[in-house]
Amino acid sequence: MSGWRFVLSARWAGYLALVLVFATVSCMFGNWQFDRRAEARAAIDLVEANYDREPQAVTEVLPTLDSYRGSQKWTPVLLNGVYLSDDEMLVRNRPFRGSPGFEILTPLLLDDGTVFIVDRGWVPVGSRQDAPDEIPPAPQGEVEVVARLKAGEPVLEGRGAPAGTNQIATINLGQVSERLEREMYTGAYGIVSSQEPAPASVPLTPDKPEADEGPHLSYALQWYVFALLAFVGLGWALRQEYRVVNADDPEVRRQAEERERKRAQRKPDDAETEDALLDSV
Repeated sequence: MSGWRFVLSARWAGYLALVLVFATVSCMFGNWQFDRRAEARAAIDLVEANYDREPQAVTEVLPTLDSYRGSQKWTPVLLNGVYLSDDEMLVRNRPFRGSPGFEILTPLLLDDGTVFIVDRGWVPVGSRQDAPDEIPPAPQGEVEVVARLKAGEPVLEGRGAPAGTNQIATINLGQVSERLEREMYTGAYGIVSSQEPAPASVPLTPDKPEADEGPHLSYALQWYVFALLAFVGLGWALRQEYRVVNADDPEVRRQAEERERKRAQRKPDDAETEDALLDSV
């Protein structure tokens, strides 16, 4: 044990503390990546469970105006009513496939007198102004709409919209309700899936979300490997210092000679051969 006495020094205690901190932080990052993967998997499960379901009447899915559960995301609902095109709103700063633009929110006055907000799709920003060049009009008269549910958005500090316009910063359904001054669904809104009668032209709508959980699993495993390698590196450094400190020990000398003998017997690889040729020039 006397040959290992150096490990009791303050210097090696510091090395050990550093490795422990590094390994702990690496494991924390690994756990965080596992959490991110769990969130991605949960989002994929919602799409698989709800996206292609048979539409149901909105009153069956959302029994009250403020009801909505996160597990209902993407659920198709059936809506019958008339679009209130005069109260249409544009949501600012909405990128789509790499281009800036707006989402079109059109209130739908349902047959029971309540209002449901329908996201009819996306249009690009105008060529010369901070507004779309053209907005495809909503169908007139009685319409049957299938829309997929999404939760309303929070208010974002520092984000606003030009005064006196029909533009809004976020899809905050509470603020939209105050703006419309109508009895309205405030728990969720819907992204249009289909409309009858179908309009002649429609805004762009998002595709079905891909079932891609991302690289979170591989990243998590990498962080755990980093934690393990820290201890491997510490062990290697310990072994190297042991050999230096105990260089006069007969057993250590014998092991060093054995390593040199094996190294001499090993056939050099291409890189070593090339290095030897360069050294001889």
